[in-house]
Amino acid sequence: MFLGHYALALVAKRRVPETSLGVLVAAAQLPDLVWPVFLLLGWERVGPGDHGFTALDFTYYPWSHSLLMDVGWGLAAALAYLAWRRRDARGAIAVALLVVSHWLLDFPMHRPDLPLYPGGAARLGLGLWNHPVATIIIEGAMWITGVALYATANPPADRTGRYAFWGLIVLLTAIYLANLSAATPTDMRAVAWGALGGMLVPPWAAWADRHRRSARA
Repeated sequence: MFLGHYALALVAKRRVPETSLGVLVAAAQLPDLVWPVFLLLGWERVGPGDHGFTALDFTYYPWSHSLLMDVGWGLAAALAYLAWRRRDARGAIAVALLVVSHWLLDFPMHRPDLPLYPGGAARLGLGLWNHPVATIIIEGAMWITGVALYATANPPADRTGRYAFWGLIVLLTAIYLANLSAATPTDMRAVAWGALGGMLVPPWAAWADRHRRSARA
């Protein structure tokens, strides 16, 4: 799951219009944001593979992608958000739920490689990635729906709001499409360094969101 996580953040903005889209995107993608850091530190591992939709074999990633840790990450993120925005309890709840939603959205997509908790032997996943066409249809529908719901509820306040938002949408869509035909990587450190680029998306989303009218404005 890639675009689906962003789609859920876009939909969540309608429920918590006071919360920055950058915060919601960071929450929805938090496991994927810390994952490359843990790879570079040697705490988690990934290898080349061929599982239909993805060219990576997620061999060991309990600290970023186990259900228990994602619940913990969600609680920590919500508390950090409350420390920053003390009166936005709804936003904090949305942050926590979005972090946990990452595991829930990954579950139908991944092959059985998602751990329940660090050290646990169970590995879960329904393996929809083994069916690329179905994966693209489902994730594409989520993406189109999320973009449409956000765009209609948060119209641009100026030209920056229009072009920054649609520029981000085009970039994320292009990355998704490019990955469909990407060759199987052999250098996993290069994969980790490339994945760190995802950290630029939340501030970009926050910037675009500041230049769009909230549903509560």
